[in-house]
Amino acid sequence: MHYRSQLFVPGNRPDRFEKACTAGADLVCIDLEDAVGSPEKDAARKSVLEFLEATDHKHVSLRINGLDTPFAKDDIAALKSSGLTLPFLMIPKAATKSEIADLDDDLPDDLGPFFTIIESAIGLLNAADIFSVGRVTLGMYGAVDYAGDVGCDLAWDTHLYARSHCVAAATVHDVQLFDTPHITVRDLDDCEATTRQAKALGIYGRSAIHPAQIARIHAALAPSADEVTQARRVIEAYQSAGGNVALLDGKFIEAPVVKSAQRVLAYANYDI
Repeated sequence: MHYRSQLFVPGNRPDRFEKACTAGADLVCIDLEDAVGSPEKDAARKSVLEFLEATDHKHVSLRINGLDTPFAKDDIAALKSSGLTLPFLMIPKAATKSEIADLDDDLPDDLGPFFTIIESAIGLLNAADIFSVGRVTLGMYGAVDYAGDVGCDLAWDTHLYARSHCVAAATVHDVQLFDTPHITVRDLDDCEATTRQAKALGIYGRSAIHPAQIARIHAALAPSADEVTQARRVIEAYQSAGGNVALLDGKFIEAPVVKSAQRVLAYANYDI
């Protein structure tokens, strides 16, 4: 299953949970970490778990607190006794394989797969190991926290290496990677443009922090009519050559080119 978008909603705003679930995002994540201040953690956790236990929405889950915080221990204990089955469990600030593997051992398998965020220098260096944990099926590059950790700015080019590193690590371990949310909520044009840039690097999903961003993310990730037409021509040429190297418009068509064309058609027929 491929997902294009994931929408965050604050865990201390239960009045927004249902609206977020019907905003059109492929996944919804109720946030117990950054969006909730320390005094509200316990109340937010309680309301989030109550919502998840009662809802019929199958695409909504939660982000727990960082594993190096005391709040994570309470989140994990509550999840262990919840009996929930979730589409994912988001784990922020993933740093090492061992901590993710330990959490895997600690939580029941039926709870669901892990969605880990790479958003620190140590996380980036260990990204491939983190993604190698079998329960990790989704990942995200978190540019804002990474910038805070290493002291860089948020310019696109500054994060080119980090994004590309995460793409390689995720691809090796068959983890679907999401790009960082666009934090300038009202600049929807730049949200779409930078989503296209991320797609060009091999990132085919993006997180959002406002419902208005979702349509622009989907638009950026959807293949154009010309891309679909060209993909079909590539596959037809390859099939006509019996799976051998073919020539189309003066260019060689080999298996890697066909794989890219198949990906375009898969996203063009996207249905969740």
